[in-house]
Amino acid sequence: MKRNLFILLLGVLLFIAGCNTNDETSSIRLAEVTRSLFYAPQYVALEKGFFEEEGLNVELQTTWGGDKTMTTLLSDGADIALVGAETSIYVFAQDSKEIAINFAQLTQTDGTFLVAKEKQPNFSWEDIKGTTFLGQRKGGMPQMVGEYVLKQNGIDPHIDLNLQQNIEFANIPGAFASSDAAYVQLFEPTASIFEKEGKGHIVASFGEESGTVPYTVFMAKQNYINKNDTEIKKFTKALYRAQQWVEEHSAEEIAKVIHPYFEDTDLDILTASVDRYKSQGSFATDPVLDKDEWNSLKAIMKEAGELPVDADYEELVNTTFAEDVLND
Repeated sequence: MKRNLFILLLGVLLFIAGCNTNDETSSIRLAEVTRSLFYAPQYVALEKGFFEEEGLNVELQTTWGGDKTMTTLLSDGADIALVGAETSIYVFAQDSKEIAINFAQLTQTDGTFLVAKEKQPNFSWEDIKGTTFLGQRKGGMPQMVGEYVLKQNGIDPHIDLNLQQNIEFANIPGAFASSDAAYVQLFEPTASIFEKEGKGHIVASFGEESGTVPYTVFMAKQNYINKNDTEIKKFTKALYRAQQWVEEHSAEEIAKVIHPYFEDTDLDILTASVDRYKSQGSFATDPVLDKDEWNSLKAIMKEAGELPVDADYEELVNTTFAEDVLND
């Protein structure tokens, strides 16, 4: 009798242990380069529980800047980074022992807008010649895309403008509002907030002008991917669900879901900003970073004089996980 009871209890314990093994949650430390509603699908994945449903506990941290984000990733302060794809090329060019592999795309256009101090209902790119323009950090995607668009419109930003690039990213909006600068390059929701407050007026979209480019991507070190391929696929699957959710729902619905990440922003501003990004196709609808987009990135970097090496697509991009989740 005692022997039978022991065997029964042992069986129950083994069953419980087996269940716990199957239900184990993996933790992933995710570093985002900044807090931006441009990354709406990421916040949807977090808020709607898509990562949790894949058995992932995603711990989000904001690392404020491309250099800091990559340092955090390479020094094992994060497992995955959400940052501009150009940073993986910069690391690759340094012959680093560790390289960052782009495995899932989040945004597919530039996310900045040209904001003018005065209303310009009949704006033309020629209007900015000879004016003071507050640009973004040298070597970063916003500035490189900005220069690319200006040159496509016959403007040399270093000759035809009083281009200022010495202001920290977080201080650019305030500097524009308090200076005599005529134009500035801003992300949402700051651009819409400036319009609402009468501090500026959106006159053009750099995203619409520059076309499709892998602007913001998820990347991880090659060694991490090799050891955690299951987690990478689960992460990509959750992301894809969020991308599809964003594609299928209205700007108002998206804004309500991501509002906890932007509590200081009025819901109407958030909605208008999301709508602006949706209408110009900024949010990638799937995580695949294709070769044409990669080549567009390199063309923009080369035009800005910031392409250190001609990094091959096959060396720094891995679409295996993204393609797998599309075919599941």
